[in-house]
Amino acid sequence: MSKVNVEAVKAASRGLRGSLPEEFANGDAFLTDEAKTLIKFHGSYQQEDRDERKGERGDRGEKYYQFMIRTRIPGGQMSAEQYLLHDALAGEFGNETLRITTRQAFQLHGIIKRDLPGTLRRLNGALITTLAACGDVVRNVMACPAPTNNAQQRAVQDFAEMLSTELLPRTNAYHQIWIDGKELIEEEAEPLYGKTYLPRKFKVAVAIPGDNCVDVFTDDVGLVAIFDEAEPEKLLGFNVTAGGGMGTTHNNDETFARLGDLIGFVTPDQVIETVKAIVTIHRDFGDRTNRKHARLKYVLHEWGVEKFRAELASRVPFPIQTAQPMPPFHVQDHLGWTDQGDGCWALGVPIENGRIVDRGDFRLRTALRRVIETYRPGVRLTPQQNILLTDIAPEHRAAIDDLLAAHQVLKVETISGVRRNGLACPALPTCGLAIAESERALPGILDQIEAVLTDLGIPNEPITVRMTGCPNGCARPYVSEIAFVGRSLNKYMLYLGGNFVGTRLARPFLDLVPGDDLAVALRPLLTLFRDTRTPDESFGDFVERIGFDALREQVLIAYPAAKLPKAGRETSRAEVA
Repeated sequence: MSKVNVEAVKAASRGLRGSLPEEFANGDAFLTDEAKTLIKFHGSYQQEDRDERKGERGDRGEKYYQFMIRTRIPGGQMSAEQYLLHDALAGEFGNETLRITTRQAFQLHGIIKRDLPGTLRRLNGALITTLAACGDVVRNVMACPAPTNNAQQRAVQDFAEMLSTELLPRTNAYHQIWIDGKELIEEEAEPLYGKTYLPRKFKVAVAIPGDNCVDVFTDDVGLVAIFDEAEPEKLLGFNVTAGGGMGTTHNNDETFARLGDLIGFVTPDQVIETVKAIVTIHRDFGDRTNRKHARLKYVLHEWGVEKFRAELASRVPFPIQTAQPMPPFHVQDHLGWTDQGDGCWALGVPIENGRIVDRGDFRLRTALRRVIETYRPGVRLTPQQNILLTDIAPEHRAAIDDLLAAHQVLKVETISGVRRNGLACPALPTCGLAIAESERALPGILDQIEAVLTDLGIPNEPITVRMTGCPNGCARPYVSEIAFVGRSLNKYMLYLGGNFVGTRLARPFLDLVPGDDLAVALRPLLTLFRDTRTPDESFGDFVERIGFDALREQVLIAYPAAKLPKAGRETSRAEVA
């Protein structure tokens, strides 16, 4: 639980200023609880290295305070120069790694307090902001990063950038504190957010028809672009979804993951006003007394879709039309070489769990820096925590392949299906919410799952596997075919039954499974999957067809230590038609 009344802190903050200027001038290594709340709106979290707490510092009862900075990058798209600045700052002030988030942003970890203002100033000089990358506001707007030279992709990216700009807070606090240092004359009005901003975070994603790489149904607002069948480059508008969200709390049936509802269709000139109106519904009706119950998804759950549509209709000067038909969803991870269609190529480079790092002979960070310094490609971060290098001349392909190989960077063709589709949150040692390992544990667990699949004769089966160190769902585990959610130290809730395309929620299957036993618990299920699947059936669809009761019987025979989850709210059979 928060040590402060967040609503009171926001109300008294004078437009997100509070005591931040004074506290960054006082020489302390840490912030007060009130300032820790406000710094999130500026794109940073105060953290501590919990590994250091166990070492010499911890023996003296000291905490090793540090800050994480998250940049706001609409659609994950940046220039070569902006990427190289992130890389330089990670080396100068951070822990010498870059972390790609599942929302197409960058995180810099390990920055100490005295270096944070200079880091933010350097980012601003490269036209990169961290304002509203965190906090009770609309976060980074996602978009399909497909590196193709066509009007559909451009339209999706353009709307992500426009929405990002329109949904930014209007306060000048960010520039006054971090950039120009000018004194506050008077507090600015926030026409969209109001004095206390939103009850909780708010997420927006824009999808290309047929490609749900952004997991559009997991967002507070999702937009699916609709194009004219006769003129494929003509944007007709967007289908709008609302009320998705991943976060839950263990043993609290009032919290749950939820898929967004299909609300209707709006034209391109109506979409920004529609999204703003939905933001104001969250602002006005979201729960401001219980932050665990404060997301827009609970408003949709309690009101129902029709009441929500009526409230939305009362806030816009145009009718919300009936949703348009959409093609079936697939998920593209955009990895490997892709012909952009304009004479240039793009290369999608797999980044395990989004961590760009040099370790031993594996020199990923160095390799990417050298490629980007030499060839100056465009850069796009993907919702799967990978990176795309775009606008590459055909004659440079071989040299780039050789440079990456020389630094031990694997080609996507050499990676198994489960590793290619794995996601993990950072968790320990820096996330204060983590109760179990995630990023550091998933590679070893995938090693074990790969061994099982190889032994079963299906080594390259594409199965989505996601892991989080707590139930907040930052790696979107609740739409995954297999998910491991931190339950206690080195023990996890095993979820099954989501689907590859992100349109069905997973459900708790086993509880308190030790990390070393996760592959053991999965083996009988994967064996049955191999032996009884229908043609082209995915693992998630197999789970839904067979049913949990039959699957648990198989697991209990082979893994008698299995513990079943306690009975609770059954909300997660929801599926988008």
